Amino acid sequence: MLEPAVPAKTPTILIIDDDAEIRYSLTRVLSSRRWQVVEAASGEQGIAVVKKSPPDLVFLDIRMGGMSGLEALQHIRSANPKQLVVLMTAFGTAQTAIEAMKYGAFDYIMKPFDPQKVLTLADTALQAHADMRAASDYKPMLNSEDYKEGIVGSSPVMQDVFKVIGQVTASDVTVMITGESGTGKELVARSIWKHSHRAAKPFIAVNCAAIPDNLIESELFGHEKGSFTGATGQRLGKFELCDGGTIFLDEIGDMALATQTKILRVLQQGEIQRVGGTDTIRVDVRILAATNKELEAMVKSKTFREDLYYRLNVVRIRMPALRDREADTPQIVDFCLQNLVKQKKARASKVSPEAMSVLVRYQWPGNVRELENVIYRSAVIAQGDTILLKDLPAEIRDAVGALPGTPAAVVAPTSVPTNPAMEATRVAVAESVALATARITAESIASGEPALSVERALDYLHHELTRGDEPILERLEREMVVRVLKAEEGNQLRASEKLGITRATLRKRIEEWGIKL
Repeated sequence: MLEPAVPAKTPTILIIDDDAEIRYSLTRVLSSRRWQVVEAASGEQGIAVVKKSPPDLVFLDIRMGGMSGLEALQHIRSANPKQLVVLMTAFGTAQTAIEAMKYGAFDYIMKPFDPQKVLTLADTALQAHADMRAASDYKPMLNSEDYKEGIVGSSPVMQDVFKVIGQVTASDVTVMITGESGTGKELVARSIWKHSHRAAKPFIAVNCAAIPDNLIESELFGHEKGSFTGATGQRLGKFELCDGGTIFLDEIGDMALATQTKILRVLQQGEIQRVGGTDTIRVDVRILAATNKELEAMVKSKTFREDLYYRLNVVRIRMPALRDREADTPQIVDFCLQNLVKQKKARASKVSPEAMSVLVRYQWPGNVRELENVIYRSAVIAQGDTILLKDLPAEIRDAVGALPGTPAAVVAPTSVPTNPAMEATRVAVAESVALATARITAESIASGEPALSVERALDYLHHELTRGDEPILERLEREMVVRVLKAEEGNQLRASEKLGITRATLRKRIEEWGIKL
């Protein structure tokens, strides 16, 4: 038996304008949606209304007698930082736009008004207000001490990474860290150093790809005065400066063969020579290396020394791509926001459910580094303490089919899914079914046969999938996974692309359901 629906509260909109005709016209437009409209003839009156009974949305004129709209905006935002305000102006100058957004306006609209644009903007703003309310009970997912390592994630693949880090910290074993760019390889290296017996000694990171071949030896091993043009004095290299500590050689796959030979000597004998020098210098340095290249292929092509490869690759830690650990995305977002708030770089401290769902579903080709940049950009753009769907970059929204103003029921769940990977799979399956039924309908029409409507197709699916006690979505999901795997002859990579999920998620489903390939 269905529970009776709780009546939704009628949104209240406040119009602040000293022009009675403008207030009358705007009230008529907004009242057509049965929204409750309140009027104020001055900035002072409007501020009093906001303080007494905050509305869901404010339309505020910029140019008024007495207090200006920008002054009123600052007072309103000071009284209620979450108050959404749309500024109205007849002068769309660059300064107006910049000042409006600088002081926290949600948006601004030009006079004379297009009624449809007013209603669309009001719809978008009220949806944003609802999203902010939904995010109001947000609490940090982890305590600040849980983020001390800087590496965030509770997924099984990340737990494996943490275990290996713990295992190698007690020794001086050389570690090779591999993974795509932006996955956090340097953070792993720093964590190994921080928990090792060398933690009191220096940690030096060297990006081998950023230093020209003719300078990298001088950077690593130092040089003597006069050893080359411009060498006006003796210089100590990174290995000498790092004596007793840990050196991290990032992008070691970009290192020239001549330099690789000298790195091998350090690993084998613990000795270096400065460029232009003859003295042998003993150094005690632990080497950690990282690359996003396939060193095995480079060894075969003779562009990377085989003996150095085996010296470096004693223990390997593979950092997974972010798309292979979607469940960690909310924690990483949380970590980024806590950092921004701590550093006072942005107002936003939480994410609306709609926006979070999009962040979880996006594939992140640039991995964690790209996600961090998007969160920083969105937190700066956000006009309140919540990152809304509209604050995300358009390319992110477009990639997952989310558009500002689209109802939450269509775009995403109304709350952050407890299992983002499963939720993403279900969305992909639902979209696949819709596309399939549409294609059947089109083909039926083209062939002249009786058309199979989308409604009939869905009715058939519902009839078939409700013949038992098993949840419909789970059965539908499994059926689609089995069929796509069969169509792709067991190729998991192609099947995951067809289903719109990651290969890691597909592997989990195969194991969970005991699917035999």
